[in-house]
Amino acid sequence: MKKSNYNPLRVDIRHHIAKSCVPRLYSLPPRGYQTSKSVNNLICLDRLFQNGENVFLTNAWLAFKRSQGAGDPALFPPEVIVAVKALACQLPKELGLPFSRLTHDEIARQAQNQGIVASISGKTIWRWLSKDAIRPWCYRSWIWPRDPDFEQKAAKVLDLYHGLWEGKPLGCDDFVISSDEKTSIQARRRLVPVTAPRPGRYGRVEHEYERKGALAYMAAWDVQRAKVFGLCRDSTGIESFHDLVDHVMRQEPYRSARRVFWITDNGSSHRGQASVDRLKNWYPNAIQVHTPVHASWLNQVEIYFSVLQRKALTPNDFENLEDLEAKILSFQALYEKMAKPFEWKFTRKELEKLLHKFDNKQKMAA
Repeated sequence: MKKSNYNPLRVDIRHHIAKSCVPRLYSLPPRGYQTSKSVNNLICLDRLFQNGENVFLTNAWLAFKRSQGAGDPALFPPEVIVAVKALACQLPKELGLPFSRLTHDEIARQAQNQGIVASISGKTIWRWLSKDAIRPWCYRSWIWPRDPDFEQKAAKVLDLYHGLWEGKPLGCDDFVISSDEKTSIQARRRLVPVTAPRPGRYGRVEHEYERKGALAYMAAWDVQRAKVFGLCRDSTGIESFHDLVDHVMRQEPYRSARRVFWITDNGSSHRGQASVDRLKNWYPNAIQVHTPVHASWLNQVEIYFSVLQRKALTPNDFENLEDLEAKILSFQALYEKMAKPFEWKFTRKELEKLLHKFDNKQKMAA
Protein backbone atom coordinates (compact mmCIF):
# COMPACT_ATOMS: atom_id res chain seq x y z
CA MET A 1 0.00 0.00 0.00
CA LYS A 2 1.31 3.43 -0.96
CA LYS A 3 2.39 5.44 2.00
CA SER A 4 0.52 8.71 2.51
CA ASN A 5 2.49 11.98 2.13
CA TYR A 6 0.20 13.78 4.53
CA ASN A 7 2.15 15.79 7.15
CA PRO A 8 0.23 17.80 9.74
CA LEU A 9 3.15 20.23 10.14
CA ARG A 10 2.87 21.21 6.49
CA VAL A 11 -0.80 22.02 6.91
CA ASP A 12 -0.07 24.02 10.05
CA ILE A 13 3.12 25.67 8.72
CA ARG A 14 1.58 29.15 8.58
CA HIS A 15 0.61 28.97 12.23
CA HIS A 16 4.13 27.93 13.27
CA ILE A 17 5.78 30.71 11.27
CA ALA A 18 3.46 33.37 12.65
CA LYS A 19 3.87 32.08 16.19
CA SER A 20 7.68 32.06 16.00
CA CYS A 21 7.78 35.68 14.77
CA VAL A 22 5.83 37.15 17.70
CA PRO A 23 7.54 37.88 21.07
CA ARG A 24 6.40 35.77 23.97
CA LEU A 25 4.03 37.41 26.42
CA TYR A 26 5.87 36.95 29.68
CA SER A 27 3.03 38.56 31.60
CA LEU A 28 0.70 35.66 30.75
CA PRO A 29 0.71 32.79 33.26
CA PRO A 30 2.22 29.58 31.91
CA ARG A 31 -0.14 26.78 31.10
CA GLY A 32 -0.24 23.83 33.43
CA TYR A 33 -0.55 21.26 30.67
CA GLN A 34 1.19 20.37 27.44
CA THR A 35 -0.40 21.24 24.16
CA SER A 36 -0.90 18.41 21.71
CA LYS A 37 -0.13 18.70 18.04
CA SER A 38 -3.31 18.01 16.17
CA VAL A 39 -4.23 17.99 12.52
CA ASN A 40 -7.30 20.03 13.38
CA ASN A 41 -5.23 22.78 15.00
CA LEU A 42 -5.61 25.05 11.98
CA ILE A 43 -6.10 28.80 11.66
CA CYS A 44 -9.76 29.62 11.21
CA LEU A 45 -10.52 31.67 8.17
CA ASP A 46 -12.85 33.95 10.07
CA ARG A 47 -9.97 34.91 12.39
CA LEU A 48 -7.92 36.40 9.58
CA PHE A 49 -7.84 39.90 8.17
CA GLN A 50 -8.40 40.33 4.47
CA ASN A 51 -4.62 40.49 3.95
CA GLY A 52 -4.19 37.13 5.70
CA GLU A 53 -2.90 38.48 9.01
CA ASN A 54 -3.96 36.61 12.13
CA VAL A 55 -6.29 38.70 14.35
CA PHE A 56 -5.25 36.96 17.55
CA LEU A 57 -1.52 37.40 16.85
CA THR A 58 -2.01 41.08 15.99
CA ASN A 59 -3.83 41.71 19.27
CA ALA A 60 -1.11 39.80 21.12
CA TRP A 61 1.59 41.98 19.57
CA LEU A 62 -0.23 45.16 20.63
CA ALA A 63 -0.58 43.78 24.14
CA PHE A 64 3.13 43.04 24.19
CA LYS A 65 3.99 46.63 23.18
CA ARG A 66 1.71 47.98 25.92
CA SER A 67 3.37 45.72 28.49
CA GLN A 68 6.79 47.23 27.85
CA GLY A 69 8.12 49.74 30.39
CA ALA A 70 8.31 53.46 29.78
CA GLY A 71 12.07 53.16 29.47
CA ASP A 72 11.96 51.15 26.26
CA PRO A 73 13.89 53.18 23.63
CA ALA A 74 11.42 52.30 20.88
CA LEU A 75 8.67 54.23 22.67
CA PHE A 76 10.60 57.53 22.73
CA PRO A 77 10.65 59.76 19.64
CA PRO A 78 14.04 60.98 18.42
CA GLU A 79 13.42 64.57 19.57
CA VAL A 80 13.11 63.35 23.17
CA ILE A 81 16.41 61.49 22.97
CA VAL A 82 18.10 64.60 21.54
CA ALA A 83 16.63 66.78 24.29
CA VAL A 84 17.88 64.43 27.01
CA LYS A 85 21.39 64.38 25.50
CA ALA A 86 21.38 68.18 25.37
CA LEU A 87 20.35 68.24 29.02
CA ALA A 88 23.28 65.94 29.90
CA CYS A 89 25.71 68.35 28.19
CA GLN A 90 24.78 71.23 30.52
CA LEU A 91 26.62 72.15 33.70
CA PRO A 92 24.68 71.55 36.92
CA LYS A 93 24.90 75.23 37.85
CA GLU A 94 23.18 76.13 34.57
CA LEU A 95 20.28 73.99 35.73
CA GLY A 96 20.22 75.62 39.16
CA LEU A 97 21.46 72.46 40.90
CA PRO A 98 23.97 72.39 43.80
CA PHE A 99 25.92 69.52 42.24
CA SER A 100 29.41 69.39 40.79
CA ARG A 101 28.43 66.73 38.26
CA LEU A 102 25.37 64.85 37.05
CA THR A 103 24.68 61.12 37.25
CA HIS A 104 22.33 59.30 34.90
CA ASP A 105 19.68 59.08 37.64
CA GLU A 106 19.85 62.84 38.23
CA ILE A 107 19.57 63.49 34.49
CA ALA A 108 16.47 61.29 34.39
CA ARG A 109 14.98 63.25 37.29
CA GLN A 110 15.68 66.58 35.57
CA ALA A 111 14.19 65.32 32.32
CA GLN A 112 10.97 64.57 34.19
CA ASN A 113 11.00 67.88 36.09
CA GLN A 114 11.41 69.85 32.86
CA GLY A 115 8.59 67.98 31.20
CA ILE A 116 10.75 66.35 28.53
CA VAL A 117 9.34 62.94 29.45
CA ALA A 118 6.67 61.75 31.85
CA SER A 119 8.79 58.87 33.14
CA ILE A 120 12.21 57.48 32.32
CA SER A 121 14.81 55.33 34.04
CA GLY A 122 18.45 56.07 34.70
CA LYS A 123 19.46 52.93 32.81
CA THR A 124 17.80 54.25 29.67
CA ILE A 125 19.67 57.55 30.07
CA TRP A 126 22.93 55.67 30.48
CA ARG A 127 22.24 53.61 27.34
CA TRP A 128 21.51 56.70 25.25
CA LEU A 129 24.55 58.62 26.46
CA SER A 130 26.88 55.65 25.99
CA LYS A 131 26.09 55.54 22.29
CA ASP A 132 27.59 59.04 21.88
CA ALA A 133 30.30 58.60 24.57
CA ILE A 134 28.72 61.33 26.71
CA ARG A 135 29.85 61.01 30.34
CA PRO A 136 28.83 64.13 32.28
CA TRP A 137 29.95 62.53 35.56
CA CYS A 138 33.60 62.48 34.37
CA TYR A 139 36.06 65.39 34.36
CA ARG A 140 39.71 65.87 33.49
CA SER A 141 42.13 68.59 34.53
CA TRP A 142 42.97 71.12 31.84
CA ILE A 143 44.97 74.34 31.43
CA TRP A 144 44.00 76.74 28.67
CA PRO A 145 46.97 78.11 26.67
CA ARG A 146 47.66 81.66 27.82
CA ASP A 147 51.11 82.24 26.36
CA PRO A 148 50.82 84.98 23.69
CA ASP A 149 53.56 83.22 21.69
CA PHE A 150 52.19 79.74 22.26
CA GLU A 151 52.07 78.68 18.61
CA GLN A 152 55.57 79.94 17.75
CA LYS A 153 57.20 78.33 20.79
CA ALA A 154 55.32 75.06 20.44
CA ALA A 155 56.12 74.88 16.72
CA LYS A 156 59.86 75.02 17.42
CA VAL A 157 59.62 72.11 19.84
CA LEU A 158 57.49 70.04 17.46
CA ASP A 159 59.90 70.69 14.60
CA LEU A 160 62.80 69.42 16.71
CA TYR A 161 60.90 66.24 17.50
CA HIS A 162 60.51 65.69 13.75
CA GLY A 163 64.15 66.50 12.93
CA LEU A 164 63.80 70.12 11.81
CA TRP A 165 65.22 73.44 12.95
CA GLU A 166 64.23 76.71 11.30
CA GLY A 167 62.87 74.75 8.34
CA LYS A 168 66.06 72.74 7.74
CA PRO A 169 66.71 69.07 8.60
CA LEU A 170 68.97 68.33 11.54
CA GLY A 171 72.38 66.86 10.79
CA CYS A 172 73.85 63.64 12.09
CA ASP A 173 75.86 65.67 14.62
CA ASP A 174 72.80 67.48 16.01
CA PHE A 175 71.06 66.17 19.12
CA VAL A 176 67.81 66.97 20.93
CA ILE A 177 67.61 66.74 24.73
CA SER A 178 64.34 66.99 26.66
CA SER A 179 65.01 67.99 30.25
CA ASP A 180 63.11 68.70 33.44
CA GLU A 181 63.10 67.95 37.16
CA LYS A 182 60.73 65.84 39.24
CA THR A 183 60.51 67.79 42.48
CA SER A 184 59.80 66.79 46.07
CA ILE A 185 59.81 63.00 45.76
CA GLN A 186 59.07 61.87 49.29
CA ALA A 187 60.47 58.82 51.01
CA ARG A 188 57.66 57.32 53.08
CA ARG A 189 58.34 54.42 55.39
CA ARG A 190 55.14 52.48 56.00
CA LEU A 191 54.38 51.57 59.61
CA VAL A 192 53.56 48.04 58.47
CA PRO A 193 55.49 46.37 55.63
CA VAL A 194 53.82 46.08 52.23
CA THR A 195 52.42 42.59 51.64
CA ALA A 196 52.53 40.79 48.30
CA PRO A 197 49.34 39.81 46.45
CA ARG A 198 47.87 36.35 46.92
CA PRO A 199 45.24 34.33 45.07
CA GLY A 200 41.97 36.23 45.45
CA ARG A 201 43.56 39.15 47.31
CA TYR A 202 45.35 42.34 46.29
CA GLY A 203 48.69 43.40 47.66
CA ARG A 204 48.25 45.61 50.73
CA VAL A 205 49.89 48.96 51.52
CA GLU A 206 49.62 50.44 54.99
CA HIS A 207 47.94 53.85 54.95
CA GLU A 208 50.04 55.44 57.71
CA TYR A 209 53.71 56.22 57.20
CA GLU A 210 56.70 58.17 58.52
CA ARG A 211 58.23 60.93 56.42
CA LYS A 212 61.92 60.31 55.76
CA GLY A 213 62.63 63.42 53.69
CA ALA A 214 62.37 64.33 50.01
CA LEU A 215 64.70 64.80 47.05
CA ALA A 216 64.61 66.11 43.49
CA TYR A 217 65.35 64.06 40.41
CA MET A 218 66.97 65.93 37.51
CA ALA A 219 66.60 64.05 34.22
CA ALA A 220 67.48 64.51 30.54
CA TRP A 221 66.03 62.39 27.73
CA ASP A 222 67.76 62.08 24.35
CA VAL A 223 64.80 62.23 21.96
CA GLN A 224 66.55 60.55 19.04
CA ARG A 225 68.72 57.98 20.82
CA ALA A 226 66.37 57.09 23.74
CA LYS A 227 69.05 57.58 26.37
CA VAL A 228 68.35 58.75 29.93
CA PHE A 229 70.62 60.86 32.13
CA GLY A 230 69.66 61.64 35.70
CA LEU A 231 70.90 62.96 39.03
CA CYS A 232 69.30 63.15 42.47
CA ARG A 233 69.75 66.32 44.49
CA ASP A 234 68.37 67.75 47.71
CA SER A 235 66.53 70.50 45.83
CA THR A 236 66.13 72.07 42.43
CA GLY A 237 67.84 75.26 41.28
CA ILE A 238 70.37 76.66 38.85
CA GLU A 239 73.21 74.69 40.42
CA SER A 240 71.33 71.41 40.20
CA PHE A 241 70.45 72.10 36.56
CA HIS A 242 74.10 72.98 35.91
CA ASP A 243 75.14 69.61 37.33
CA LEU A 244 72.76 67.83 34.96
CA VAL A 245 74.02 69.78 31.95
CA ASP A 246 77.63 68.94 32.89
CA HIS A 247 76.67 65.29 33.31
CA VAL A 248 75.38 65.19 29.72
CA MET A 249 77.62 67.61 27.84
CA ARG A 250 80.88 66.17 29.12
CA GLN A 251 80.08 62.88 27.41
CA GLU A 252 80.37 61.95 23.78
CA PRO A 253 78.80 62.52 21.32
CA TYR A 254 77.42 65.71 22.93
CA ARG A 255 80.78 67.20 23.82
CA SER A 256 81.90 67.34 20.17
CA ALA A 257 78.46 67.76 18.61
CA ARG A 258 77.71 70.68 16.32
CA ARG A 259 74.50 71.56 18.17
CA VAL A 260 72.70 70.15 21.23
CA PHE A 261 69.16 71.48 21.65
CA TRP A 262 67.92 71.53 25.25
CA ILE A 263 64.12 71.58 25.51
CA THR A 264 63.00 72.85 28.92
CA ASP A 265 59.92 74.36 30.52
CA ASN A 266 59.80 77.74 32.26
CA GLY A 267 60.74 76.57 35.75
CA SER A 268 62.82 78.79 38.00
CA SER A 269 65.95 76.72 37.31
CA HIS A 270 65.98 77.55 33.58
CA ARG A 271 63.63 80.43 32.91
CA GLY A 272 63.80 83.18 30.30
CA GLN A 273 66.55 84.65 28.17
CA ALA A 274 68.94 84.70 31.14
CA SER A 275 68.90 80.90 31.19
CA VAL A 276 69.47 80.76 27.42
CA ASP A 277 72.54 82.98 27.75
CA ARG A 278 73.78 81.08 30.79
CA LEU A 279 73.59 77.72 28.99
CA LYS A 280 75.41 79.23 26.02
CA ASN A 281 78.22 80.39 28.28
CA TRP A 282 78.50 76.94 29.84
CA TYR A 283 78.65 75.15 26.48
CA PRO A 284 78.79 77.11 23.20
CA ASN A 285 77.21 74.27 21.21
CA ALA A 286 74.15 74.09 23.54
CA ILE A 287 70.92 75.83 22.46
CA GLN A 288 68.05 76.12 24.92
CA VAL A 289 64.48 75.97 23.58
CA HIS A 290 61.60 76.82 25.93
CA THR A 291 58.18 75.25 25.72
CA PRO A 292 55.20 77.63 26.05
CA VAL A 293 53.98 78.47 29.53
CA HIS A 294 51.78 75.71 30.96
CA ALA A 295 52.66 73.24 28.21
CA SER A 296 54.54 70.45 29.97
CA TRP A 297 52.77 67.96 27.71
CA LEU A 298 55.12 69.12 24.94
CA ASN A 299 58.17 67.97 26.93
CA GLN A 300 58.93 64.33 26.17
CA VAL A 301 60.80 63.74 29.41
CA GLU A 302 57.43 64.00 31.18
CA ILE A 303 56.49 60.70 29.53
CA TYR A 304 59.52 59.09 31.11
CA PHE A 305 58.59 60.62 34.48
CA SER A 306 55.13 59.06 34.25
CA VAL A 307 56.66 55.64 33.61
CA LEU A 308 59.02 56.13 36.55
CA GLN A 309 56.11 57.07 38.81
CA ARG A 310 54.06 54.01 37.90
CA LYS A 311 56.85 51.47 37.81
CA ALA A 312 59.18 52.51 40.64
CA LEU A 313 57.59 55.09 42.93
CA THR A 314 54.09 53.63 43.43
CA PRO A 315 53.43 52.50 46.08
CA ASN A 316 55.77 54.80 47.94
CA ASP A 317 57.57 52.68 50.55
CA PHE A 318 61.22 53.55 51.23
CA GLU A 319 63.28 53.28 54.38
CA ASN A 320 65.22 56.51 53.76
CA LEU A 321 66.47 58.88 51.05
CA GLU A 322 69.36 56.60 50.18
CA ASP A 323 66.93 53.78 49.47
CA LEU A 324 64.81 56.12 47.32
CA GLU A 325 67.77 57.40 45.30
CA ALA A 326 69.08 53.88 44.69
CA LYS A 327 65.63 52.82 43.44
CA ILE A 328 65.37 55.74 41.01
CA LEU A 329 68.86 55.31 39.54
CA SER A 330 68.44 51.53 39.27
CA PHE A 331 65.20 51.99 37.36
CA GLN A 332 66.89 54.58 35.12
CA ALA A 333 69.63 52.10 34.17
CA LEU A 334 67.13 49.30 33.57
CA TYR A 335 64.75 51.45 31.54
CA GLU A 336 67.53 52.67 29.26
CA LYS A 337 68.31 49.08 28.22
CA MET A 338 64.80 48.56 26.86
CA ALA A 339 63.87 52.13 25.89
CA LYS A 340 62.96 53.20 22.38
CA PRO A 341 62.34 56.71 21.03
CA PHE A 342 58.80 57.84 21.74
CA GLU A 343 56.53 57.74 18.68
CA TRP A 344 55.59 61.40 18.62
CA LYS A 345 52.75 62.01 16.14
CA PHE A 346 51.65 65.50 17.16
CA THR A 347 52.76 67.89 14.39
CA ARG A 348 52.31 71.53 13.40
CA LYS A 349 49.07 70.68 11.59
CA GLU A 350 47.56 69.11 14.73
CA LEU A 351 48.73 72.16 16.68
CA GLU A 352 46.95 74.52 14.27
CA LYS A 353 43.73 72.47 14.54
CA LEU A 354 43.94 72.49 18.34
CA LEU A 355 44.48 76.24 18.59
CA HIS A 356 41.68 76.86 16.08
CA LYS A 357 39.37 74.81 18.30
CA PHE A 358 40.40 76.89 21.33
CA ASP A 359 39.68 80.11 19.46
CA ASN A 360 36.20 78.92 18.55
CA LYS A 361 35.46 77.93 22.14
CA GLN A 362 36.64 81.29 23.46
CA LYS A 363 34.47 83.12 20.93
CA MET A 364 31.45 81.05 21.97
CA ALA A 365 32.16 81.71 25.66
CA ALA A 366 32.37 85.45 24.98
